[in-house]
Amino acid sequence: MRFGILTQYYPPEMGAPQARLSELAARFAERGHQVSVLTAMPNYPAGKIQAGYAGLFRREICGSVNIMRCWIYPSSSVHLFSRLASYGSFSASSAALGALLLPRLDYLLTESPPLFLGASGCALARLKGARWIFNVSDLWPESAVRLGVIGPGAALRMAERLEAWCYRKAWLVSGQSRGILSDIQARFPGVPTYHLSNGADPSWFTRGSARSPWRERLAGPEECLILYAGLHGIAQGLDQVLEAARRIGGHVRARFVLAGDGPEKPRLVALARELGLANVQFLDPVPRAEIPALLHAADIAVVPLKLALPGAVPSKLYEAMAAGVPVVLVGEGEPAAIVRETESGIAVDPGDAAGLEGALRKLAGDAGFRAECGAHGRRAAAARFDRKRIADAFIMHLEQHLPDHQARESARAAAPSALEALDRRGSR
Repeated sequence: MRFGILTQYYPPEMGAPQARLSELAARFAERGHQVSVLTAMPNYPAGKIQAGYAGLFRREICGSVNIMRCWIYPSSSVHLFSRLASYGSFSASSAALGALLLPRLDYLLTESPPLFLGASGCALARLKGARWIFNVSDLWPESAVRLGVIGPGAALRMAERLEAWCYRKAWLVSGQSRGILSDIQARFPGVPTYHLSNGADPSWFTRGSARSPWRERLAGPEECLILYAGLHGIAQGLDQVLEAARRIGGHVRARFVLAGDGPEKPRLVALARELGLANVQFLDPVPRAEIPALLHAADIAVVPLKLALPGAVPSKLYEAMAAGVPVVLVGEGEPAAIVRETESGIAVDPGDAAGLEGALRKLAGDAGFRAECGAHGRRAAAARFDRKRIADAFIMHLEQHLPDHQARESARAAAPSALEALDRRGSR
């Protein structure tokens, strides 16, 4: 099988789509398939091209995965125009260079957001003879409207038309959560969908689970270490974590650690300084290889959302569960249901400052309850959210829908002689 991925986000960048798509590509390659990735020069989330990457094009080989990188106008701004310029630059460069450099493909998976990449993905799939898979990790423009990034007007109408066009043109629409697929199916009932769930590798997140070297660097022996690790963006609503730290103050021996980067980080650092939060510490982004050790240093992982976003299930939830760390989730809908069903922590509604404070106090004050929640989360991650199993099921689904596979199955059902003729034709 010749499988392609078109995505603006890919390692060495840090983030949920980067980790998910790189692991998916590696899994395809491990099963003997040819994998090509068309992506941008790494720049996320700082909005600056990383050292060692420059120019219009760069080719890399990672394992057996062929990675092609295109020019992008980098930006970390939260302003709509800057974001659109960044999205548009990669959509254009990937379409041009992909037309020249991508090989013939059986499938091309395009990651959304950014939604605008759908036009490039559809065009490249047609040009390369591929079935087009439109992979939706966040519902746009709906989430952008709820976050206040875009309002009523011509831009929103154009985005909604593009979204509908992408769903109707795709051979398959895959989604990271059941909420995403339910939303799409309700609005576009004829669109074929597939639940390509997010997840984590339990073996990776539980290795070296003995006392982490990060522990002594970040908190004292009697302190409860409350960790947020990830993007400092608009959707995360990290003001809620700072407010919880302010409310708890010195009443609980707790240390809040926020690791990562993003457009909101400078404002959050200034806010913590303004509030005099001595129990809050900000860390630079941690290399992905260090994330398991960082999680093992934590007593509690906090996973916040600013508000209820349709279909949004943060990947940080699965990672904390896989590492056996109890979770305090700020969110509603599907992620809250996962926490409650698996008994892996406590879920509170976005904006409920008192509820967040109470959940953190409860877990901080009860080591036995923390251990119980962590064990429940680890078991659920292994049983339901193992990323390798999820990838294998997806790969088998695509293998079964390959035109050659379907022709062989039809021939086998029709007559042995027809199958033999097909085999002879394929061997020439």
